[in-house]
Amino acid sequence: MGTVIVLIVVLLMVYFAARSVIRDKKAGKCSGGCAGCSGSCMCSQTQDNQKK
Repeated sequence: MGTVIVLIVVLLMVYFAARSVIRDKKAGKCSGGCAGCSGSCMCSQTQDNQKK
């Protein structure tokens, strides 16, 4: 019974984490670190500021 409860808790955590990433992506926010960024999120704002 304990295993089922732990599994449900882990699945809920994964669900809410995925939902957060999807919401951030739809809102145009950066959902990851700058190391994996293609330059389309907050890192690009920093690069634009450095050019000025």
